[in-house]
Amino acid sequence: MFKMVWTPEAARNFRALEEAALAARANRQTKKQTKSSKVEGLFKQVHEAIAKLEQNPRHPGLHTHEYNGIPNPYDKNRKVFEAYAQNKTPGAYRIFWCYGPARQQLTILAITPHL
Repeated sequence: MFKMVWTPEAARNFRALEEAALAARANRQTKKQTKSSKVEGLFKQVHEAIAKLEQNPRHPGLHTHEYNGIPNPYDKNRKVFEAYAQNKTPGAYRIFWCYGPARQQLTILAITPHL
């Protein structure tokens, strides 16, 4: 199991998704609707992907692969990876991460929609 380290940007991304999901759930409950909204589903998927990442960064459901568009904040010669929070969805969300800064740590760099 890895200890998760968050960049300020990634933490903001995650909090924004969480706040939107909580607001959507409150609105849904006020209207007495039972079906979860897309925003709630998105947050659930991102949350589950991060949990998988924490357990096993090579989990097959994450489709983890190297990503060259973001530099590694700890060592420019080390790799940054992209993991899927969603797949086969327009604007599917991705989690960008790297190993470090210490052993058994992963740093979440960003959580963004795929463009």
